[in-house]
Amino acid sequence: MVKWIRRRRLEPKIFKLPVQKIKSGWYSDKYFVRTREVLLRDDKHPNVLMQIFARKGSIACGLDEAIAILRLCAYRPKELKIKALYDGDPIKPMETVMTIEGDYSTFAHLETVYLGVISRRSAVATKVKRIADAAKPKRVLFFPARFDHYSLQTGDGYAAFISGALGVSTDANAAWWGARGEGTIPHGLIAAYNGDTVRACVAFDKYMPKSIKRIALVDFENDCVKTSLEVAVALGKRLWAVRLDTALDLHDKSVRSRSRSSLGVSPELVWNVREALDANGFKFVKIVVSCGFDEDRIRMFNQRKVPYDLVGVGSAFFRLKRNFTADIVTVDGKPCAKVGRHYNPNPRLRLVTV
Repeated sequence: MVKWIRRRRLEPKIFKLPVQKIKSGWYSDKYFVRTREVLLRDDKHPNVLMQIFARKGSIACGLDEAIAILRLCAYRPKELKIKALYDGDPIKPMETVMTIEGDYSTFAHLETVYLGVISRRSAVATKVKRIADAAKPKRVLFFPARFDHYSLQTGDGYAAFISGALGVSTDANAAWWGARGEGTIPHGLIAAYNGDTVRACVAFDKYMPKSIKRIALVDFENDCVKTSLEVAVALGKRLWAVRLDTALDLHDKSVRSRSRSSLGVSPELVWNVREALDANGFKFVKIVVSCGFDEDRIRMFNQRKVPYDLVGVGSAFFRLKRNFTADIVTVDGKPCAKVGRHYNPNPRLRLVTV
């Protein structure tokens, strides 16, 4: 695991922002671009305090990226006074997560961009934290990259990391915190070897560096017990784990029950694999479960003391939304906000100095 220092901000350059496009308003709601144009043409430069918050409790994330947007894409950014929480901080409903103070005409065009960043990253971070907490003491693997646009992977992976995910599936996911993507032997490789899981695993073991964990996917034939034992015999101590990924509409061959609750990677299936591995001298082989896992299902597995070691979660990480709002609350040092909004100071905010 990469050592991470909390209360440290990521440097703006790490985000590789398309500075000129953001600065020109390319990604901004048009009304913000036109707001800046009106202020400039009228030679009006109000000193405002902009306040950012969300209506729901969350894990704040995307703040460093938002700061980078302001530092690199505002006009005269050194004149802005920015205060913010840190990525990974828990927040309460309506709590102020960031304030921006300065000439509104220099940063009015950026509201769409920094709010979108904070909203997206905080949604992922909050969901990952919920799932990681549900899984404790077991660990969670962040494997949803295939379910969303590739351009979102880096920020999503960072949000997952600060919220407790053990590993991520792509190098892009891990870029901001200095790690690499992890994974298992996929169905595609097994299919390429004509459905022979053992041959695929042996080839993987032959050609991949020893530093890469050997995690065998064992549901290709829908007989996880048989395939797990075959791979364990072939790889021996080099096999780190088997991964159970049975589809949610199938009963594995080893599962006696044919109820809906025993479909997919069920508690019974995990017990069957664990007992078979242990009985044949493979107690060292860990079990990774995946396919359709969310907070509730993970919590149920833990309550029943199902003997898995790690859980891979995919699309469930994207089932939460968090919307952040920005309001001007003072103008030229005097209160000025839309009805229902007011300055809400937060002593937890820290002055941004980078």
